[in-house]
Amino acid sequence: MSQTGAENGAKQAGATPPPAPAAIVRKPDSPWRAPVAFAAMGAALVLVGMYQSWAVALAILNMGLVSAIMAMGLNLQWGYAGLFNAGVMAFTALGGLAAVVVSHPPVMDALSAGGRGLVLSAVIVIGLIATIAFVGTQLRGRLRSFIVFVLVIGGYAVLRPIFGEAVTAIESVDPARTGFIGGLGLPIMFSWIVGGVFAAAVAWLIGKVALGLRSDYLAIATLGISEIVIAVLKNEDWLARGVKNVTGLERPVPYEIDLQQTPWFIDAVTRFNATALDAAADAVAREAMLRQMLIDASSAFVKLAYAGLFTVVLLILLALCVRALNSPWGRMMRAIRDNEEAAAAMGKDITARHLQIFVLGSAIIGIAGAMMTTLDGQFTPGTYNPLRFTFLIWVMVIVGGSGNNLGAVLGGFLIWFVWVEAEPAGRWIVEVVSANMDPDTALYKHLQDIAAPFRLFVMGLVLLIVLRFSPRGLLPEKVRHS
Repeated sequence: MSQTGAENGAKQAGATPPPAPAAIVRKPDSPWRAPVAFAAMGAALVLVGMYQSWAVALAILNMGLVSAIMAMGLNLQWGYAGLFNAGVMAFTALGGLAAVVVSHPPVMDALSAGGRGLVLSAVIVIGLIATIAFVGTQLRGRLRSFIVFVLVIGGYAVLRPIFGEAVTAIESVDPARTGFIGGLGLPIMFSWIVGGVFAAAVAWLIGKVALGLRSDYLAIATLGISEIVIAVLKNEDWLARGVKNVTGLERPVPYEIDLQQTPWFIDAVTRFNATALDAAADAVAREAMLRQMLIDASSAFVKLAYAGLFTVVLLILLALCVRALNSPWGRMMRAIRDNEEAAAAMGKDITARHLQIFVLGSAIIGIAGAMMTTLDGQFTPGTYNPLRFTFLIWVMVIVGGSGNNLGAVLGGFLIWFVWVEAEPAGRWIVEVVSANMDPDTALYKHLQDIAAPFRLFVMGLVLLIVLRFSPRGLLPEKVRHS
């Protein structure tokens, strides 16, 4: 019986009909929430510049831009589709590898020593994969499994000596400086696109294996494969020198030392600081003052140049993500996220759509990884760890607002700011608390020991506070009703 019929029946029987359930009304978010949040973030950076150092403030700004892009990539996967990616670290590292492959000049001696072996190894691998794929389409049952097993064992037996000899020859070529094949010698900005391609390719392989299974299998697969990727980068010296690192990568912006010797830059710094220079006691003091001003100004100029490039990339990706979110494709992805069964009943291919968005989000993370290596000027596989490049990015998305692109950007800036400033803040707190303590006491030594990892406590505290008072994040996802 319908609700109206039930009410009419109740009235005829002389009974009072039950009250209709109250509608749940969610208070709309203020349109000023995002501008105020970003203005506060900007004010915090200005305060760091004024009271700490402008170099530190600009460094936080640059890494905040890169972190915001990483958070947008993860938000695309989790906020749009509900995919739990525990391997952000791997996709970031693949972006860093792309910076080496694209920008570092080729090491011709190493290529001469083992290049043919690597090419032959690649041909064997491609041929083996093609043969296994052909067998898979032509045979069935135990015979197929047996032939695939034989092909894998035989291919490994053929590949191992060829590949091993090539790797040994390459790594023995001046290992103190090279010992790897190098790259293509192209401008490093091309690596930002290549980094996205590398990450997307690995994401596609992971997705083909794990996305058809339960969601927890995706988390396990991404976590495991991320550790495999890092282990390969650390141990395969022929690829990118392993833990010996690749330094001195080309930069898309000028070097500080070159700016300090450029006439137009010297003239600009001199004019901007004319009053202070005129107040110098003598010519020697003026020269020393100008030299220090040139050092500070060149460092700031380089950081601002990086910030300009990163901001352009961030705005482009943000515009594309917002457009995708508001498109029919974005509405479909949110419908799949909220109710997979209903979406499947409407004829949507859930696995294919999940694979699509998983690849796209990983590609964005790969772009950010290449940008970070560009900023550092070096590729250091030993520094990639899950705390920094997976957990911290997840905190950015959760605190900023899962499902909201601006929230992911805000979370990237805020959490990186807190991550950097928590350590000096912890040291200051420890100094204040232990100012009157005996340095020989156990409590004093313990306080000194916990000053450095104080940031971990702060990160956990920030996460708990946001989850308690704003569980949907600082900039929650906007709920649209059609």
